[in-house]
Amino acid sequence: MTSIDITRLGAATDEWFYLIAGLVLIYELAKNFQKKRLSLRSLQDMFASISTQLPYVIVEFFILGIVYVGYVYVSETFVSWSMPINIWTILIAVLACDFLYYWEHRLAHEVRILWTQHAVHHSSRHMNVLVAIRFGPFEGAISTVVHFPLILIGIPPELVFFGILAVLAYQGWIHTEAIGRLGFLDGIFNTPSNHRVHHGCDDKYLDRNYGGVLIIWDRFFGTYQREEEKPRFGLKRDFDSVNPLRVWVSEWPGLFRDLLAARSIREAFMVLFAHPDWVFENARQPDHVNNPVTR
Repeated sequence: MTSIDITRLGAATDEWFYLIAGLVLIYELAKNFQKKRLSLRSLQDMFASISTQLPYVIVEFFILGIVYVGYVYVSETFVSWSMPINIWTILIAVLACDFLYYWEHRLAHEVRILWTQHAVHHSSRHMNVLVAIRFGPFEGAISTVVHFPLILIGIPPELVFFGILAVLAYQGWIHTEAIGRLGFLDGIFNTPSNHRVHHGCDDKYLDRNYGGVLIIWDRFFGTYQREEEKPRFGLKRDFDSVNPLRVWVSEWPGLFRDLLAARSIREAFMVLFAHPDWVFENARQPDHVNNPVTR
């Protein structure tokens, strides 16, 4: 199997999962139309989700090409051996990318500067397939940094990029309320039920179910939560905008405000790299001190 074969396989994988997601979207729209839930605001929210692809794709276009060349250079210059490309190493690459995706995703929730990007994905009060493409502009760039260690252990760049693509493409169909629980599959894979929990802003659902394809990482690392009552979707704070520009930069104003209010280098560091819920002591008005910053 050659690099060209991997490229074709990646394109086919992407197309198949987007086809599945497209069918789920059609079913969602038909169901919501039948039940008269298809409001103007929900359509505007869908457009806001689609709009995030504009800055995301622009950043991807300029950064990913450079990153891929860098991956290849490091692989050929500094790594003394490389895995062959076959069905087994493809599976290994996808599994490794899924494992790293869990940690990338978890860090995006636990480090505020990263949350400024990932919060875009969580900012919708709705749960539909189009939320799956609701990305912060620099999420793809962050992903390439997290997955870089795979190059150092000998996984070819082609397989790393295929693994990243496969894990993301899989998740298109799970952003839906139209599919209920799937029995034993909910204990192994990231399913619509598991992912609805992840998008919930109820206290019991916050920071749970980070997995991409497999949910076993969450079960192993203690972040799994079964879907019980219906989640309330979106950010915990009062954000319900359908204005694309506000959606793109939803967390930046709060971050800049807190940086300007920081009274020391340590406080500024904590604003950037602590958990998004962190509030430095006496840095805000008393009625805001005990409230989450961004969630």
